[in-house]
Amino acid sequence: MDIYERKSKWKWYLGIAGFIVIMITMLYTRNLADKLADGEKMKVELWINAIKALATGVNLEEDVTSTHEITQIIDDIPLILVGDNGIVIDAKNFPNILDEEGFPIQDELNKLESQVEALKKQDRELTLDNGDSTQYVYYGHSQTYTLLKYFPVLQFLLIAGFIAFGYFSFSSSRRAEQNQVWVGMAKETAHQLGTPISAIMGWIDHLKDMYGSDEYMQDVVSELQKDTGRLELIADRFSKIGSEPKMEPINIYDELESMRAYMQRRAARRIEFDFPDPATEAKMVDINPPLFNWVLENLLRNALDAMEGKGKISAKVYEEKNYVCIDISDTGKGIPASKFKTVFKPGYSTKKRGWGLGLSLAKRIIETYHSGRIFVSKSIVNEQTTFTIKLPVNHHVRGAIEN
Repeated sequence: MDIYERKSKWKWYLGIAGFIVIMITMLYTRNLADKLADGEKMKVELWINAIKALATGVNLEEDVTSTHEITQIIDDIPLILVGDNGIVIDAKNFPNILDEEGFPIQDELNKLESQVEALKKQDRELTLDNGDSTQYVYYGHSQTYTLLKYFPVLQFLLIAGFIAFGYFSFSSSRRAEQNQVWVGMAKETAHQLGTPISAIMGWIDHLKDMYGSDEYMQDVVSELQKDTGRLELIADRFSKIGSEPKMEPINIYDELESMRAYMQRRAARRIEFDFPDPATEAKMVDINPPLFNWVLENLLRNALDAMEGKGKISAKVYEEKNYVCIDISDTGKGIPASKFKTVFKPGYSTKKRGWGLGLSLAKRIIETYHSGRIFVSKSIVNEQTTFTIKLPVNHHVRGAIEN
């Protein structure tokens, strides 16, 4: 099991644990809210009984001797009193219902009819029979109940916001730290390569002087020079990581053809390359050739490894909105859809000897330095894989060519 599979499982575990905590909180809060609702209903019933008793002249307790004191029983529970003709008579604990003298405002009472209908549907109706007529009391929930009911939602939002803030903060800090490590390793690698490369170049010059008339040795020296030139290119690539690379307007067909020629010489004979004709009308993009070729080389080497000596590598160039798109396809092992993003993460590799840095570097080069995108656009396991690179169109150069 690789590190990214373990990381994914831990995300699921934490998510499930968080869900359980939220559910427990919601159930507990719902239980408290139900008990509070029952208590509020009892208060309304007590208020109705007190009103009946006061209307019939029954002596109440000493602390409940007036309509005002009776009203205190219901605290902040909204009540609507409706006559037997369906007209709202009075309302309590609703804002802006009473005028300056403390009498109900009729226009405001009429607006409560919709509230009455809603409370009817919730079966929140009690009967007030005062002997002469029958009235109906519709009661809502207090503000305390409403706050308690929506407390889990508020708690969830606060926890989610805190987690999101922490996650993005730590992610940003981690990415910044990773970038520093990337840059430091790249520059140190370039520095370490510089000394032996210089020494090898010196020995090559010495061999050329010693065996100037030996044709065989001159061929050997020539090959050594090519390999040394390749090492210099690798060191140059590493030295550009972390620095602002110089961009040049380049015909993408020429770059693809150059890389095809280089890789085909190093590929097995049963590997077929199907690349665009370099004579095709130029498509100009701003790239840094050493870094961009590094991306192509990584993609092509991965394709060769995936095909194990037999198959086809193809390239396709086309425009999509303001981008020049390059598709690199192979007929190798393919990539599962669940790994489309994981393959670009540092350390992920399916090779026993792989470091898992090639595609991570490719993504950094394309997205950070070339303002483009690179992604797996299509893959079928054991059939094919297509990587897509999107680069911004060089409008200035293209316009100059067309004119």
